Amino acid sequence: MDEVLRIIKDIQAGNIKPIYFLMGEEPYYIDKLSEYIENNILQEHERDFNQTVLYGRDVTIEDIVGNAKRFPMMADRQVVIVKEAQELSRTIDKLESYAENPQPTTVLVICYKYKTLDKRKKVTKTLDKVGVVFESKKLYENQVGDWMKRVLAGKKLNIEPKAAAMFVDFLGTDLSRIANEIDKLAIILKPGETITPAVIEENIGFSKDFNPFELRKAIGEKNQLKAYQIADYFAQNPKDNPIVLTIGLVFGFFTQLLQYHGLKDKSPANAAKMLKVNPYFLKDYDVALKNYPMKKVSAIVSTLRDIDVKSKGVGANNISQHDLLKEMLVKIFN
Repeated sequence: MDEVLRIIKDIQAGNIKPIYFLMGEEPYYIDKLSEYIENNILQEHERDFNQTVLYGRDVTIEDIVGNAKRFPMMADRQVVIVKEAQELSRTIDKLESYAENPQPTTVLVICYKYKTLDKRKKVTKTLDKVGVVFESKKLYENQVGDWMKRVLAGKKLNIEPKAAAMFVDFLGTDLSRIANEIDKLAIILKPGETITPAVIEENIGFSKDFNPFELRKAIGEKNQLKAYQIADYFAQNPKDNPIVLTIGLVFGFFTQLLQYHGLKDKSPANAAKMLKVNPYFLKDYDVALKNYPMKKVSAIVSTLRDIDVKSKGVGANNISQHDLLKEMLVKIFN
């Protein structure tokens, strides 16, 4: 986010580059930067004749260069934005010749989602020399909470750690989807209010009691009754709780627990860093650490690999989601 803010501040200061190559696995910042350029480089009355949006699936590199080499009409600049440019990955190196001598009155924005250029290649070095090459990286789960706090601070809202964990459990690290849900809540809540699990359940539909986070917690505490209740709920709502995702989250929990067992330095700061979890949730891992010895955790990890294969239909075509979840819990608790 810091690099995004720096790029925006440079644009605001008039330090506008002829090329912005926006690439990477996380599309959220690519969209935000391209939207900012689309809405702020040109004045509204200049955009009709001087702002062009192209799509990678519909054009060639030659088409892009042809548009970029045009002169602006009754304006100092023109803006050419190429969305879904990853569709041109096989020929993207052809941009090198244009980057060597870009049109100074054109701002060319390339949105290259889910892929990256090899930074050792000449085309990447040339683009970076004359313009901006920005890589938008996926956040780790333990980084999403801090990201949400920063986004919410701009909306004058707060969030509880468990509520942040619910977002990650249900939406993963997809920042665009999380941002959309935050925008919905920002309409409902007043400045200064806090997003709680109850607020999420009431307004978005994620259950505060029956979700992957609570399942992991129940398993860690060896609370068999609660774990089986959640499994029953998941089985009744399979579309909202896909078994492959559930098993993946439980597998991730025990993989982290195995790593926790092996840490020599189990101080909160180091443990949170190594496990890539919010320090707030370390207490749950401490409980699980006492309930599951290292040997048992290793056996559970192996078992979960087998159940994951079954959940994908390999050798278990007639086993229901409910039965697979019960099998998982039986083997964890026994």
